[in-house]
This record gives sequence, structure tokens and C-alpha cells, in this order.
Amino acid sequence: MGQILAIALGGALGSVARFMTSQGVHAWLGKSFPYGTLTVNVAGSLLFGLLYVLLLERMNVAAEWRAFLMVGFLGAFTTFSTFSMETLNLLLNGAYLKGLGNAVLNVVLCVLAAWLGVMLARQWS
Repeated sequence: MGQILAIALGGALGSVARFMTSQGVHAWLGKSFPYGTLTVNVAGSLLFGLLYVLLLERMNVAAEWRAFLMVGFLGAFTTFSTFSMETLNLLLNGAYLKGLGNAVLNVVLCVLAAWLGVMLARQWS
């Protein structure tokens, strides 16, 4: 039951962090492209890579804390379902280059960010 509560609390905080980050990015860069979703997906991937190494390889962190951070917070912070719908809407509205760009940028940058997070965390001894 402790892990369920940790995930629920982390999810609540992660979804608020996602909304605030996305709104801030859209205020800065505009809404002509889903920059907010791209930003949270890349940042979430980077953090997931860092936490994966730190919490699973380097530290003896309780399962509830791992669930809170990785499943709850980052699970709610990253927005794959939003990314999918935004990409589909771009394609359905005839913005094929933006739709393709959004898909490629999210996949490539998020995988690279996760890799970078793992590499950075493994550098810290």
C-alpha cells in the first residue's frame, strides 16, 4: 500500500509540474509547435536516466521513493499520450512537416536525453 500512495502523490506533483512547465514554455515560445510537450518529454527522459542509475545502481533507496519519483512523478510529468495526440492533430490539419518533426524530435531527443542521464549519473562516483 505504501508504494501505491507514493505513486499517487508523485503523480499528483508530476502532473502539476508538467502543466506549469508546459505553460511556461508555451508563453515563451508560443503554441505554433508543441514545444511544451517536447520540453517535458526531454527533461523527463533526462531525469529518468539520471534517477535510474542513481536510485537503482548507486544508492539503496527504498522502493516507495523509487515508485514516488520514477513511476509517479516522472510518469505523470512526461506526456507521451499528449505527444501522440498533438502529433496526430498536426498531421490531420495538414502540417505534415511539423507532425513528422514533432515525432522525430521527441523520439530522438528523449532517447538521447535518457542516455545522457545514464552517462552523467555513471560519471558521479
